Formats: sequence, C-alpha cells, structure tokens
Amino acid sequence: MAKQEVKLYDTTLRDGAQREGLSLSVEDKLKITTKLDELGIHYIEGGWPGSNPKDVEYFKQVKKLKLNNSKVVAFGSTRRKGVSIKDDKNIQHLIKAGTEVVCLVGKSWDVHVTYVLITTLEDNLQMIADSIKYLKKRGIQVFFDAEHFFDGYRGNPDYALKTIKTAEEAGADCIILCDSNGGSIPTQIKEIFKEVKKYIDTPLGIHAHNDSGCAVANSLAAVEAGAVQVQGTVNGYGERCGNADLVSIIPNLVVKMGVSCIPKDKLQMLSEVSYYVSEVANIVADPHQPYVGESAFAHKGGIHISATMKQKGAYEHVDPSLVGNLQRVLISDQSGAAAIVHKAKEVGIDLSDRPEQVMTILRKLKKLEHQGYHFETADGSFEIFLRKNTGSYRPLFRLESYKIIVTRLDKGHPKTEAVVKIWVEDKRIVELAEGNGPVNALDKALRKAIARIYPALEKISLTDYKVRIINAKKGTAAVVRVLIESTDGENTWGTVGVHENIIEASWEALADSIEHGFKYKKSKSKN
Repeated sequence: MAKQEVKLYDTTLRDGAQREGLSLSVEDKLKITTKLDELGIHYIEGGWPGSNPKDVEYFKQVKKLKLNNSKVVAFGSTRRKGVSIKDDKNIQHLIKAGTEVVCLVGKSWDVHVTYVLITTLEDNLQMIADSIKYLKKRGIQVFFDAEHFFDGYRGNPDYALKTIKTAEEAGADCIILCDSNGGSIPTQIKEIFKEVKKYIDTPLGIHAHNDSGCAVANSLAAVEAGAVQVQGTVNGYGERCGNADLVSIIPNLVVKMGVSCIPKDKLQMLSEVSYYVSEVANIVADPHQPYVGESAFAHKGGIHISATMKQKGAYEHVDPSLVGNLQRVLISDQSGAAAIVHKAKEVGIDLSDRPEQVMTILRKLKKLEHQGYHFETADGSFEIFLRKNTGSYRPLFRLESYKIIVTRLDKGHPKTEAVVKIWVEDKRIVELAEGNGPVNALDKALRKAIARIYPALEKISLTDYKVRIINAKKGTAAVVRVLIESTDGENTWGTVGVHENIIEASWEALADSIEHGFKYKKSKSKN
C-alpha cells in the first residue's frame, strides 16, 4: 500500500496577513517565500493581484527568485455578477500575474449567494463555471476554494454539492472545502468529507479557520477522510482567531500519522521557520506554541524534571530535536533536586554526589522565589547564584557607590545623570553618564566603567527590560522585580533583581548582566 501523501498550501502572505496588526511589505513577502521554499512547501499563495498594487509588485518580483520546491499561486475570486469573463478585471489580473497555479474562491453557501453576492443560485454556478473554464483554457492549473462550504452544507447540502460539482465539471484540479467561519469540529469535518467523496472524484483539500480552536484538528481529520491538500499559515496567523497552523500540522502528519508532506529531514527547520516568520512579521513569537515554542519542551515541576532526567521522553510527546527545538529545565520554587543538579551540570558544576549541598541550594532558591525572584528566564542570575553557593564565584567588580541625579527645569525635559564608583581588582574607577532615564544612565555609567578594564564588555547591550510589581497593594512602597535580557551579539541571557527601590532592583539585574556577559567573553578569548 502506497504511503499517503499530502500537498501543503501556505497562505501566510494573503490570509495570514489579514491578522490584526500584521502588515507585510513586498520585501517581507519575498523573504518569507524563500524560507517556505527552503522548508519544502508545495504551494505558496502570494496574494490577490487584483486587490492592491503591493501584490501586483510581488508577483513581478517573485519571478526573479529561484525556487526549488514551491509553486507560487495567485489568488482571486470568480467573475463578478453581470460582468463577462473577458471584462472581469480580477480574472485578467490573475492571468497577468503569470503563475502556473491560480486559486479561485467562490460561494458555496446559498445564504451568501442570496444576501452577500445578491444574485441567483444559478448565476453563482455560472460564475464558477465560467471562471474555471476560462483559466483552464489558458493552461493554468486551477484550485477552487469552496468558501463557507461546511456552513453551506449544513444549511443546504444539495446546493453546496452543486457548487463543487460545477467546479469539477469545469475542470478544477483540486477542490478545497473551506471552514471559513471556523465553527466546525473534527467529527463534522470527517462526516461531510465522506459524503462529498461519494459525489465528486476531483482531489479534495481543506482550508480551516480557528474560531472554535479546532483548525489543526479539523485539518488532520480531513486528511484522515481523504484530503490531499492542506491549506494553512505559519504560526496560524490569520483574521479573527487565525488559520490552521502549518507548523503544528506538518509534524502531526509526518510523525504522528505517517503521512508524507515534506522530507523528514526538513522537520528540523520548523522552529527556525516559525521564528523567522514571526520576526519578519514583527510579531512576538508565542513561547507556548506546540512543537516550536520556547516553552514547548520546558519542564518546571519537580516530579516532571526528575522523571525526564531518568528517562528521556518521560514528559515529552516527541524528541524536541525532530522539530529543531530544545529541552529546557526551568528553575523555580517548584523545582526539585534533579533540576538543580541538571542546571549545575550545564554550567560545569558537578553536584551529583553532593545531595546535602543541593538541598541547601534548593531551600535558598525557594526562599528567594518567595521574596519575588524569578529564575525561569534569568539564567544569568541563576548561574551566579549557583556559583555563590558552591564556592566558585569570583566577583568581576565591587561597587563602592552609585548616585543618580534627575534635574527638571521649568518647561524642559528631565535630565538624568548617573555616577558609578566601582573597584576592579585594585583599581578604583569613577564614571559619569547621561541617559533618558535613571536606569539607562546607570546602565551606561556601569558599562563605561567596566569597559576601561575589559573593553570587550562594552559590546554587551540590553534587548529587553521589564518591571513587575509583586505586591501591588502596597502602592508606591511595593516590591518590584526587574527582568533584563542582554546580548553580546552572539549569546543572549536573562538576569533578575528584586527590591522595594526600582533603581536598586535594576542595579542588581544590570550587575548580574555584566558579570554573566564576562563569562562569554572570557570563554571566547580562551578559544
């Protein structure tokens, strides 16, 4: 028996771009196209050439790309009512786009035909037939997206079936059943697919939206029922609640269902592609996204961590490396001894035969977390904490004092200055810096001072700064937690500080950031 195969159809550049707050330039769309081709996506829907100048330009520029795996698809609707096919501008734009494949969307729900298109049911069938035949005569491969098919089938199954039968008779190469409102559930999808397969012979596809939280499950159910094309977007981007997430669908098909859709060795690219598209789209990556999220294989509970250390995969449904992800062990007040031993080993400290010391560290850790410290995203501070409690800590510098002055003149902007006095080995260093706020000025002054002795550390920069009030009921006297993310251009690390004074909390996180950054520069110089 031949292995089942499914073709992947990505619509990130059109349907995905309909997500609120998402806007892609032509250059962005070309970058994503290249990355999707590298992943092995079969069809990439580039946009609607008749709808806006940006998509027209995309189809001109995409021809210059050398794609190895993907075919670019132009998207558009069936001809308008009362307009001949030759005079329909949308259809003519689709032809001018010059793609081998065109995807036409047409109405299959009688309610939409009557109240949205405001035409007759027979006229809609003629619009479908005319459009597909016209494109097929010009040697174009045509996919037909039967919009609102599942709603249409539930409301008037005879008419919904007539629309796709018309598409089949007109020569459509694949008919895609669309859950446009995203309200269907997997059992409904499978039942309707089975009925449709009795009625037409043309290959079927699925286009699911996520309004009921079932887009991925519905897509998989459709494949089980015989769909040979799955449409979706990277990271599930799309209007309202989004589209079916190809990043979850792909590994589910390949790993869980044994269905071929991309080469198995390409699975390792999924985390990279997911993050890349989120960066290009300027959307913060979801850390809890299945398979590829930073937290997808992160273990926090003590029992979970202990089991994971003893047996690989004890709390993981697949090997993280299959999709290019990593296992992470989180440090928190829920951590157990196994987590401490594991994290210590990561930084070169062997605590495997020192159970009493591990328990002492664990008690101190839980006390700090109770005070408001948060080490899950503060790996830099946690390493320093570990070293301080295992005798391997060597301070990079010693603080003598810092002073911050904020001056505001009438009708002027506040001016902030920070003076930092530190000792590095036996040298006393005093530095002054101005900033756009107290923390910025303090950060600049500290880095300038350290850079006198260790110039390489001047390259360290902050990439994120977060402040969280821990006990808000105390108002301005509340304890605050400061989380800082830093980078040297190659490595990224987090640090934390906690205090009633936001400046002191920030100082603590800043100091840890510099100390932890010195570790990377030191290791690099040795190499």
